[in-house]
Order: sequence, then C-alpha cells, then structure tokens
Amino acid sequence: MIANEILMTIRANKKSKGEVSLQEPIGIDKEGNEISLLDILGTDAEDILDEVHLKLQTKKLYQAINKVLKDREKKIVELRYGLIDGGCKTQREIAAMLGISRSYVSRIEKRAIEKLNKALNN
Repeated sequence: MIANEILMTIRANKKSKGEVSLQEPIGIDKEGNEISLLDILGTDAEDILDEVHLKLQTKKLYQAINKVLKDREKKIVELRYGLIDGGCKTQREIAAMLGISRSYVSRIEKRAIEKLNKALNN
C-alpha cells in the first residue's frame, strides 16, 4: 500500500517538475506524522550525499583515465584495479598477458597512478 503511494507520488512529481525531493512529504503515518520518501527508503541524507559524491569522483577518475593515460597505462590500470570486469589482476598476471616483465608493469602502474593523482588534484 505504501509502495503504491510512493510510486504514485513519484509519477505525479515527475510529470509536474521533472525531479523528486527526498524530503518532500508523501503521506501520513499511523500516528498522523508526515512521512517523506527519505523516511520510507530508510537512508540517511548524509549517506545519499556520500554516494553522490562517490559517483562524481568515480566519473572524474574515468574521465582522467581516458584523458591522461596512454593505452598501455590505461590497460594496466584497468586490469590491476578491476575497472573492466571487477576482477583485479596481479602485476604478474598482467605481465604474462602483455608479454612484459612484472617490474615493467610495476613501473607503468606507478607512472599511471602519478599522472592520475596529478590530474585529479588540479
């Protein structure tokens, strides 16, 4: 029942203004208190802000990876930190895949991380 109210409220708000506020009242509970979407979702507002911030930072990271890294550096970072399929590879595994030494993978990774750090801090 509450799920239907939430859905109807979201649809009504979406049609009228294109966005939904988590603090906007969507109904009244059994004791007569107003409830908001945030109350129903059970998520702290700070948790939501943290998640939004994380998503923005992740987007910046991917943009920096595509902008400042050379192809080999990008490939090594993607494999090392599981950015493609979520599976992190060791330097030894990457070296075997690319036909280079583990120490060379290490140097490329270090250089790539330094480039990303510099790009993200500017």
